[in-house]
Amino acid sequence: MKVLTLALLFSLPVAQPQPVRQPSSQLATHSKGGRWYLAATGHAVYCYGPVMTLPRANGELQRVATFCRDGQAVVPLKE
Repeated sequence: MKVLTLALLFSLPVAQPQPVRQPSSQLATHSKGGRWYLAATGHAVYCYGPVMTLPRANGELQRVATFCRDGQAVVPLKE
């Protein structure tokens, strides 16, 4: 009976640990090199991309930070 029990235990599949998955988003690739900026809303945001100047709807130019930690691609900056 013991031999049958041991044979049954050894025949069961052993669960292999799954490898830890890393996030594949664009923000995950920028783990270093970010900088804090003051957003136009008055909040501090941490962004990884470059600061760009984009035109507004009324024709004026606006500075924006790109690829921020909160998931936003573009955050208007306070002048």
